[in-house]
This record gives sequence, C-alpha cells and structure tokens, in this order.
Amino acid sequence: MDFGVVVMVLLLVLVMPVGVLLSMAVFAGVIGALIGRQSDLDNVTQDGEPNEYLELSESNPYVL
Repeated sequence: MDFGVVVMVLLLVLVMPVGVLLSMAVFAGVIGALIGRQSDLDNVTQDGEPNEYLELSESNPYVL
C-alpha cells in the first residue's frame, strides 16, 4: 500500500468532516448573533425604551 493512499484516506475520513463541522459552528454563531441583534431591536417601544420582554430577558432570575 502506498503512503499517499493512506494520507488521502486519513484526510477524507478524519480531517474533512471535522473541518466541515467546525465551519458550520462558526456559521451558526454568526447567524445567531444577527438574529439576536434583530430580536433586541424588535423588543423596543416607540420611545426607544426596552419593553417588558427585553427587560425580562436581561433580568437575573437568581437575584432575590
């Protein structure tokens, strides 16, 4: 068996799937940040004050 064949099989079986999964994680993070920013803008009143949903999402439920 040739050394080049072993290297190509390892690249195709191990390196390529991991690279695809990691790139999708970065893509998901970017999309999540964009969606989160838009939802924050949707939860603002006409005066620019945060509405009750935005205040609730930023509150700490563990503080008494």
